[in-house]
Amino acid sequence: MASDRETAGDGSLWFGRPARPLRPIQEEAAREELEEIAESAAEADLPRVAKLLRSQDPLAGFLGAVFDLSTFMRDHARRNPATLDRLFDERLEARLATMIAEIDACAFAESISETAVMRSLRELKAEAHFLIALGSLAGEADAAATVRRLSLLAEACVRGAVNFLLRDAHAAGKLRLPDPDKPDVGSGWILLAMGKLGAHELNFSSDIDLIALFNPDAPAILDRYEASELFVRLTRRLIRILQDRTENGYVFRTDLRLRPDPGSTPLAIPVEAALNYYESRGQNWERAAMIKARPIAGDMEEGRAFLKELQPYVWRKYLDYAAIADVHSIKRQIHAHKGHGEIAVKGHNVKLGRGGIREIEFFVQTQQLIAGGRFPELRGRETVAMLEELATRGWITEEARDALVTQYWFLRDVEHALQMVADEQTHLLPEDDEGLERIAHMLGFESAEAFSERFRQSLHLVENHYAALFETAPELSRGVGNLVFTGDVDDPDTLQTLSELGFSRPSDICRVIRGWHFGRYRVTRSAEARERLTELTPALLEAFGQTRRADEAILRFDEFLAGLPAGIQLFSLLQSKPRLLDLLATIMGAAPRLAAIITRQPHVFDGLLDPALLSELPDRSYLAGRLKTFLGGALNYEETLDRLRIFASEQKFLIGMRLMAGSIDSDRAGKAFSDLADLTIGAAFEAVEKEFALRHGKVPGGRTAILGMGKLGSRELTAGSDVDLILLYDHDPQAEESDGEKPLAPSHYYARLTQRLIAAVSAPTAEGVLYELDLRLRPSGNKGPVATHIEAFRKYQRADAWTWEHMALTRARAVAGEESFRREVEDEVRAVLSLPRDPRKLAKDAVEMRQLLEKEKPPRDIWDLKLIPGGLIDLEFIAQVAVLSGKVEGEIGFASTGEVLLRLAPEFADAQVRQELHDAHRLYFALTQIIRLCLTGPFEPDDVPPGLADLLLRSTDLPGMSVLEAHIEETSQRVRQHFDRLLRGGR
Repeated sequence: MASDRETAGDGSLWFGRPARPLRPIQEEAAREELEEIAESAAEADLPRVAKLLRSQDPLAGFLGAVFDLSTFMRDHARRNPATLDRLFDERLEARLATMIAEIDACAFAESISETAVMRSLRELKAEAHFLIALGSLAGEADAAATVRRLSLLAEACVRGAVNFLLRDAHAAGKLRLPDPDKPDVGSGWILLAMGKLGAHELNFSSDIDLIALFNPDAPAILDRYEASELFVRLTRRLIRILQDRTENGYVFRTDLRLRPDPGSTPLAIPVEAALNYYESRGQNWERAAMIKARPIAGDMEEGRAFLKELQPYVWRKYLDYAAIADVHSIKRQIHAHKGHGEIAVKGHNVKLGRGGIREIEFFVQTQQLIAGGRFPELRGRETVAMLEELATRGWITEEARDALVTQYWFLRDVEHALQMVADEQTHLLPEDDEGLERIAHMLGFESAEAFSERFRQSLHLVENHYAALFETAPELSRGVGNLVFTGDVDDPDTLQTLSELGFSRPSDICRVIRGWHFGRYRVTRSAEARERLTELTPALLEAFGQTRRADEAILRFDEFLAGLPAGIQLFSLLQSKPRLLDLLATIMGAAPRLAAIITRQPHVFDGLLDPALLSELPDRSYLAGRLKTFLGGALNYEETLDRLRIFASEQKFLIGMRLMAGSIDSDRAGKAFSDLADLTIGAAFEAVEKEFALRHGKVPGGRTAILGMGKLGSRELTAGSDVDLILLYDHDPQAEESDGEKPLAPSHYYARLTQRLIAAVSAPTAEGVLYELDLRLRPSGNKGPVATHIEAFRKYQRADAWTWEHMALTRARAVAGEESFRREVEDEVRAVLSLPRDPRKLAKDAVEMRQLLEKEKPPRDIWDLKLIPGGLIDLEFIAQVAVLSGKVEGEIGFASTGEVLLRLAPEFADAQVRQELHDAHRLYFALTQIIRLCLTGPFEPDDVPPGLADLLLRSTDLPGMSVLEAHIEETSQRVRQHFDRLLRGGR
């Protein structure tokens, strides 16, 4: 037992060396946190902890900073001060080793139940996570040690759960284990760790990826024909033990979607079936995934034998062309921009964004796939170890290795800091100043500015080395081949080359390209422009050839060229920035909506020439500033409306480009599209009011406000969304008519004003349409007046509105109009939402509406994400019913559906349900944003262009379309179960 005297000093009692200096965000808050936790320790009869936290010891100051910076650390210490107390008796490293032993031992306790195992694992995991975070923040463990500790913890938890389940099956007579004290040996059940767990590189809030296999001929199996059912049941129980949220939390979120053909195979697969699948139907991303595979629980000998059997599939001596194409696809997903402008720090995705962790990991994996067949040393699982090997074998320079290793561990530290704040699975840096300051302090930086500078340097180093690595890597393609476009006759070798590149009508393509070289368009009239385009043509054809719709892509590009005034700058840009060329090819081949915009309005492409494009977040203030400048020179009403159309079209395109390039995520895109609609519709309304008043004057005391409904109201617009609006007005009670040259009665005045607004926004002009407007959500729908007096709105909502209208009102938000009236309208909306209601009737009405929708609008397929059972409508109905029944924590605001789902009251939905609903919404919304950005029609799952597939997979961080479809299927089933329980149960 350590004496009290030993608790003083520099913290060496716990960490072996002084703790890394940490500064809290607020000193006063840190002192208050220490006192609160000291009180918890005193109440728990832990005097050593209470004394330390109330002392002037540097260790107490360090802990105060930790508790101020991390809500997760603070809440754990408050609930479990004994975690700190145990460190007086065991140093942190020794305590973690003890806990791993306790996790292993829990499977062997006498008469232990599944509930007890779940509780033990959750309690031990929570304490271990706290200690691992403490060690990281203290500088006691670097990033390499931290990821290894997290991986060993997860491995022990899986092993402990598997051993319990095997012994339980033995006790129940379902298995006959050769030795129950060594349940894994001879059991036949194999648990392979994939991804970061397989590589010992788990992050702080990682899911764990597993594949469950079994050998039906293993000694423990009593009946090989019943083995499948048994191991599927055991695997399902394993997921429940690890993943289900209880009052003690959860252990690890567990993902089995990397198994062969996850949409149609059981959770546990016979070894022979898995081998047959990989050898006959396995895809190259699955080969890449198997690089990190490692048996971690169950029958380890069988697991090692399986991976040995699989080696010829993973490590091929020579790459075939299909494999090369897949390596190119992996390369495309990384999106190396090669210095295309500055990088935004706020909101940056440290994992998937430019210069992020995934770029380093993907580069290493592609090199392993290329060379691992010939060089066994390149078959390792760990990223840094493989960077070392790549340098040793001369595949990369020592300078590149040193830089990438340093940046890899720095970025992993950043990732851990983000996740340690609240134990959330996030990779996005905060968008607010205080949040960024918090991360900077957790990493030991003096300020957010100092951190931001170091972070930008790191990202630039990674992306520059990545680009250089691929430039110097061995040639992966066959070369473009013969391309001759002179004269009037098609060259036979050129036709053959075009066919091989993926063009189905090579003669038509030759004719198109000859048109370029003959200078038929303004863009190619100068000799220099034609020369640049000639040099660029092979790369263009290769890029378009990879889109699967090569002919369509080149024809769209031809239309684009026809509308350009000049081309030298564009062609030079595409030559110097291959990433931009890939982006253009993706637009032309996979994104008809965006292709139509730049074909119709080529000037919007100019926005991509701005080097700051990808570093500027398209938030409201940014868009408002740009809009004010753009409208500044408008001379009259018609020009204002045209400029609004031009501005909205260009900004939609640029927001879409940021989304495609990965510099913003789908949530940020939804907010940006919505802010853009707010600002442009608001500006159109101002112009309409001013123009209307020239003839009809104003109504005395008149005030107006526009309520944004639906996706605009919840700030979840996509690139293709219509806009739902309600126009409300008020005026002096005595007002009889407006005061203009042609006076109108108030109701007539505001009806005409609204009709003028509809025309200003929705009528097509030479510059297109601003937005398609829908006013059917107004009181009485199409039967009611297009503009509604606030009193009529108030009475209707309280006396006559249907349940579905109140559900729609949960997403209402004032987006334009007179400021004080907007506040008044929003207060009225809150008052209506807060009215007392019968929760059972609400739920019943919502279920009946859902049933009616299913009958009248059945989904086309699993990709109809809005209408599928368990899709977006189910999630929106759950959120809306919760708001109306007062089952949402915090004030009723104007939150997005995803935010509402996270704030569902515990008595309505427990923590696991909340998280699963929120994750489902995030998945659907990410996919919807990409699909609506790219396509104007329905998504065709059997004909997905590779560029679009890459975008969908990157946005969900999944490796293949079959895995994504299985994920959607699983998610929708889970959401429908929650919908049935929460709403059909009549709460």
